[in-house]
Amino acid sequence: MKKYDASNIVEVNGVRLHYAVEGEGRPVLLVHGNAEDHDLFDVEIGQLVRAGFRVFAPDSRGHGANEPLQEYHFDDMAEDMYQFIKAMNMDKPAFYGHSDGGIIGLLLEMKHPGTLGVMAVSGVNLVPEGIVPEFIEEYTQINEKEHDPLITLMLTEPHIDPESLREISIPVLVTAGENDLILPSETDRIYSNLPDAELVIVEGADHGSYIVESEIMGNLLLDFFARRWEE
Repeated sequence: MKKYDASNIVEVNGVRLHYAVEGEGRPVLLVHGNAEDHDLFDVEIGQLVRAGFRVFAPDSRGHGANEPLQEYHFDDMAEDMYQFIKAMNMDKPAFYGHSDGGIIGLLLEMKHPGTLGVMAVSGVNLVPEGIVPEFIEEYTQINEKEHDPLITLMLTEPHIDPESLREISIPVLVTAGENDLILPSETDRIYSNLPDAELVIVEGADHGSYIVESEIMGNLLLDFFARRWEE
């Protein structure tokens, strides 16, 4: 499986972000989740490039090749990606975010309406309590023993009012695994409050099994973009 080089660097919102860029065509921005990096999307990048898209896959602030930070907030990360889009001269790109990346996408389009052309999000929560309680309990104990600012982010943010999702007018694909870390009620709450949304629950999948080294999510993206991303 091909790995994609993220040696490109851009400064946005006061931080330096490493990013990979591949292919030619309409722009697609991929944003990974907590404690991950752009390598999460190795399969999806290949699928999208072969389908004729230009794919941008940054490492989020403090992640991957970027300098680690002592504090993280989703509002900052959403602004990072808004400025990244502007720095790359993307015009209404497609956006796909997994987990924290999906939170970032929702906040980006709420704060800067009309920036994106179409969006897909996987395994996303609006509040920390939207994650299964066992996971929260486990990571609360881990963080008490040895503080990790990325775990703190997960335990304390986001705080998105479901009704505020109604401000997002673009088409949004919402996905989750059948056995996701996100409570089914949370996924339903997101889907039901978005004005123009589609919902896919991937049978037998967990939080990332249909994304990591799998073509399932890439195929869902290609289908959704073909049907819902207006020229």
